[in-house]
Amino acid sequence: MIRTGTVHILNGTEMYKNFKETHFLESELMIPFNEAMCYGAACEDLFSDEFTEIRAKVHHVTPAQYAEITLNPLQPVFCGNFDHIALWFDEDMFCQINLLTILAWLDQTDYKGSVDLHLVGEHFQPVNYYSLKVKGYYQLYKQVVIHKTSPQKVHPSPLNMGIELYLNYLKKDSDLMLYIQKHQEVPIKELVPLLIDNFKDYGLGDTQYAEIIKSYRQNR
Repeated sequence: MIRTGTVHILNGTEMYKNFKETHFLESELMIPFNEAMCYGAACEDLFSDEFTEIRAKVHHVTPAQYAEITLNPLQPVFCGNFDHIALWFDEDMFCQINLLTILAWLDQTDYKGSVDLHLVGEHFQPVNYYSLKVKGYYQLYKQVVIHKTSPQKVHPSPLNMGIELYLNYLKKDSDLMLYIQKHQEVPIKELVPLLIDNFKDYGLGDTQYAEIIKSYRQNR
């Protein structure tokens, strides 16, 4: 049975806190999606036990901790059968691959309701809006996140750009990796803020950047 009402899925706790503090959507059901799907391994069966095991290893937490941080907040979506879902995501790569994951899950579960995407700016203010059909996003997720191959055409355009960045950012000739290579002697704690400032289109945080730097320096 489809339940009348809207659930708002937000990209992470920081956006959730901001919306709470500013009383934006204050009477609405808001859920943070706490993930970084642009980094580390995943699997086809979204939010399954296998998925939980894999993503917990990526984040260096136990499956129980991963469930508490990422899956438990999503329980109203897993169980609610809402007829309208509003997605709130930034345009950067980090957010767009998280967005792809949510759209893929909705497609995989044959979600029948309506979906709106609200793109937000640096301070979480709405900057653009799309009405989406979730058909095709599960195949796109498998193509991009699992098989790491480029799709021909992706809608909406910010997702297309996010996918392009995702498929290339860890290659040795990407602008990010060349920057890390050029600054080999800079301590990690000093290099991470430089990467955050210089590569805003990626949207990565200090944890991901520190791991990328460590991996590069160990394997060079």
